[in-house]
Formats: sequence, C-alpha cells, structure tokens
Amino acid sequence: MSTILVTGGTGSLGRPTVEHLRAAGHTVRVLSRRAGQGLVSGDLTTGQGLDAAVAGVDTVVHLATGQGRKDVVQTQNLLDVTPLPTHIVYMSIAGADRIPLAYYRYKVAAERLVEEREAYTILRATQFHSLLDRLFSVKGPFILAPSITLQPIAVQDVAVRLTELAGGPAAGRVPDIGGPERQPVTDLARAWKAAHGSRRLVLPVRAPGKLFRAFDDGAALVDGPSYGHITFADYLGGKS
Repeated sequence: MSTILVTGGTGSLGRPTVEHLRAAGHTVRVLSRRAGQGLVSGDLTTGQGLDAAVAGVDTVVHLATGQGRKDVVQTQNLLDVTPLPTHIVYMSIAGADRIPLAYYRYKVAAERLVEEREAYTILRATQFHSLLDRLFSVKGPFILAPSITLQPIAVQDVAVRLTELAGGPAAGRVPDIGGPERQPVTDLARAWKAAHGSRRLVLPVRAPGKLFRAFDDGAALVDGPSYGHITFADYLGGKS
C-alpha cells in the first residue's frame, strides 16, 4: 500500500476519495490550511508547508481547485516541491479543451503542467450532481435550465476511479468518465423541482455563441460506455 497526499481532501469530491483510499489500505494525508486530526498543514497558494506535506509520499492526488488562474498557480507550487518520481494524479473536466469557459481554460493549463512530469495520471469527469443542485437552487422566480444535454456523475463514482488510479502506476491521460445517463438539463431541472416540492417554473435558457454550440456538439459528454452507476434521481433521493 502507498502513502498518499490528497489536496482538496475536505471538499465534496475529496471526502469520499479519502474514505475510499483509506478503505483500500493506503496511508492518507489530507492537505489543509487548517490544523486538525488527519490533516497536514500547507498552503497551495503561497507554497508554505508544502515541502513537509509531500515528503515521503508515493502519490499525490490533486483535487484542490483554485477557481481560475489560481488553479495554475497552485498546481505549479505543488509540482515545484514534489520530488520525482512521485506519481501525480490530477482531476480535470470532460471537454475542458473544447468548451470556451475561462475556468476550463485554466484547468487545461494546469493539465499541461502536470504532463511535464515523469509520472502522472490525468482523469477528466463530467459535471457533478452537486453542480446541478447548486444551479437549480439559485433563488428567483424561475429554475433556469440551459437547453443542453449533460451526463452528470456522482462524486462517489469518481472517488472509486481515483482510488483505482492512485493505487496503480502512472497512466498518463486516461479515458474520461461520465455518469450513467445523458439527459437534457430541463429534464434534470424538473426532477429537481419535483424532489424539492418547488413551485417555481422551469425556464429553458439558450444563448448564441461558441459556448452553447460546444455543448450542443456534445463537448461535455463522454464517448463510450458510462462509468458511473449513481443517477441524478438517486442523488435527489439521498442514495448517493
């Protein structure tokens, strides 16, 4: 078994990933700016404490996201202090190089930094169920639902795949993973509305330009068989 450092280990994806890694027998350190049981102190933005955090680890699972350019800075700071041939597992987004969003552009830039390593694995996944939950939860008279099709995935399913990858050899860019169902966001919004007993109307939204065109072209979907097993309905029912 390996000693593994997880960045972003207290986040929505990090928590189940840490649980799965420990259940698989790995020794797990969770990087945090706060002190606490099971945590190691370090700051990805300033670089403070990172040297000690990565000392002696076999693998780093990099799940922390700095939201934009900060993502690139944090990834570079982590790579600067991580000795070779430590295995870096980096979490990214399906379609990140095809969808013209600034956040995605920085994810791709961070991927490029990781690809300069001797030993790395990059996994891209589709949008998490929790992202849709937050979108539909925005207060207002309507539930805004972009008129696109998505293939959302549960963080628990992603955590299973990350555990497999972290426990194995560096594999480079591995196949993207997506949830078990492709559904129009309007249908997902109606399911959310029913599950929450909301009386708000679902309002389909479209916009001209490259962004919607990329989603229409299936840039956010995954080719081939689905990986996830937990549906959005399962998530709404509390089964995930």
